[in-house]
Amino acid sequence: MEISNLPISPSHRGKLLAAGYTTLASLSSISPVQLAQELNIALQEAYDILKVTSESRNFESCNEGLGEGASLFSHSRAKTAWDMLSEERSLRHITTGSQKFDAILGGGIHCSEVTEIGGAPGIGKTQLGIQLAVNVQIPVDYGGLGGKAVYIDTEGSFMVERAYQIAEACISNTLDKFNFQGMDMRACQEKMQLNNFLSNIFYFRICSYTEQIAVINYLEKFLEEQKNVKIIIIDSITFHFRQDFDDLALRTRVLSGISLKLMKLAKKYCLSVSVLLFNQVTTKFTEGSFQLTLALGDSWSHACTNRIILYWNGDERHAYIDKSPSLPSAAAPFSVTCEGIRDALPQYKRARTT
Repeated sequence: MEISNLPISPSHRGKLLAAGYTTLASLSSISPVQLAQELNIALQEAYDILKVTSESRNFESCNEGLGEGASLFSHSRAKTAWDMLSEERSLRHITTGSQKFDAILGGGIHCSEVTEIGGAPGIGKTQLGIQLAVNVQIPVDYGGLGGKAVYIDTEGSFMVERAYQIAEACISNTLDKFNFQGMDMRACQEKMQLNNFLSNIFYFRICSYTEQIAVINYLEKFLEEQKNVKIIIIDSITFHFRQDFDDLALRTRVLSGISLKLMKLAKKYCLSVSVLLFNQVTTKFTEGSFQLTLALGDSWSHACTNRIILYWNGDERHAYIDKSPSLPSAAAPFSVTCEGIRDALPQYKRARTT
């Protein structure tokens, strides 16, 4: 059972979630005194919360030990390695808009996985997020997923005018490509309408880490109500947790709960939903010098399935696969153009600033 379903008052549930307690297990080793201090509540209230938690945990344990039923449950969740390979081969990908970028990803951003993309300001993270929110909507007949997008904006960087511009270019390029291949252009036009592209991006503006936690906890219900969501984008996962947290241990615990929730969503909607998290950079002192690294520390670096780092190489943007269980480390150049993310070309090089 999760904390959001615990039979306690809504205010206590909110305080627990804000403090990073998302499951019953996360409360298993805390004392009433410590809980009262962390939540700023009376000691008796802390005792009552832990009592309810203990009773609910015992109830779950009893249910797990119901013999045949529990056995059937465990076998129904088992998969063979052949099943897993077949699923992986049938996975669809969301194109980034750059063929070289897609190539190092094995075809694009993977569904059923949590992918983290980090880089310095101005490297193109938000541009890539908007591009993916548009590209996921390309109809299946024309190489896309025909899905919808959830865009969770914590920094206020999402630009609807830019989404309009990228969607317009996506429609134009798709029509040109498939008209050239001799497919029915009129049918493609009917499926790809500009107003539909914008209507299928569900936008959440987040102004605090508590709002961020609440929205992530709400996502599962939202996905059940809004069918055919194929990508969840959080831009960025980092912002409010760098601004509002001084307690690093608490921050680690909260982020751990968030990553588990997002992984659960990706796996629950296996083969259909991709979770994309953008991260910021920070400096780390190593080997006698300061170096740029992705924010949120070493613990967070293991929270996602794939980790991609965007960086400048002179005037050219590059994407590098830093961590993946299925992809080799590789880098590819890409550009941010007026049409969106594209392969790197000389005329799209970054303008020098003085």
